[in-house]
Amino acid sequence: MCGVCGCGTESHEHHEHGHTHNHSGSKKIIEVEKDILYENNLLAERNRGYFNAKNILCLNLVSSPGSGKTTLLERTLTDLKDKYPFVVIEGDQQTTNDADRIHATGTKVTQINTGKGCHLDAHMILHALQGLKPAENSILFIENVGNLVCPAMFDLGEGERVVVMSVTEGDDKPLKYPDMFHTSHLCIINKTDLLPYVKFDLDKAIENAKKVNPNLEIITLSCTSGEGMTKWYDWLKEKSYAYNEAVMS
Repeated sequence: MCGVCGCGTESHEHHEHGHTHNHSGSKKIIEVEKDILYENNLLAERNRGYFNAKNILCLNLVSSPGSGKTTLLERTLTDLKDKYPFVVIEGDQQTTNDADRIHATGTKVTQINTGKGCHLDAHMILHALQGLKPAENSILFIENVGNLVCPAMFDLGEGERVVVMSVTEGDDKPLKYPDMFHTSHLCIINKTDLLPYVKFDLDKAIENAKKVNPNLEIITLSCTSGEGMTKWYDWLKEKSYAYNEAVMS
């Protein structure tokens, strides 16, 4: 059992490279939490060093289940695959469903199944990278397990954290899960094509997100209609260029 969040994760499987990973329990919860986060942060810095050395822009996509992360990735990879070299790490408790969808776009992808675990950690990413071997100057998407609580605590070594919420979830989502929105760099509000059919105040949602994180960038879009997707693509382009300049300087 994980001493930080309490998820029961005795093992997790990387498709193409399975291995076992143990979290030891302890009666002293505070001490265990410090130890686990310390080790995770060390490995996250190792991952970050790897990304910097290979000039890889890594984005950690986080959300609750059903926000549309995978659909967003599918459309992004399909529309931009001729412009950028993409690779993807998919995180889910079970199945390879999302990895299969990403593979269908022609993108190199590896799946991490966490079993009963509710988040990815830096150790899982480290081992996934050993099998994935992303090319230099590529963009790596990590689609985290659908959960707005535990993934907020775990640095994976990413350069940008992108939180995705949808108009079907409620405009108070940032206030209910502040840690995730506070640690993110960009908030995508998805499924705007459904606004006429749901009780969702878009302005209120943006206001709530800004209350939690005044520096949070926000993009509203619909993967179905395509509205707002250009803004997302422009953001990716800007971050890719900015990252390349920073690493190369």
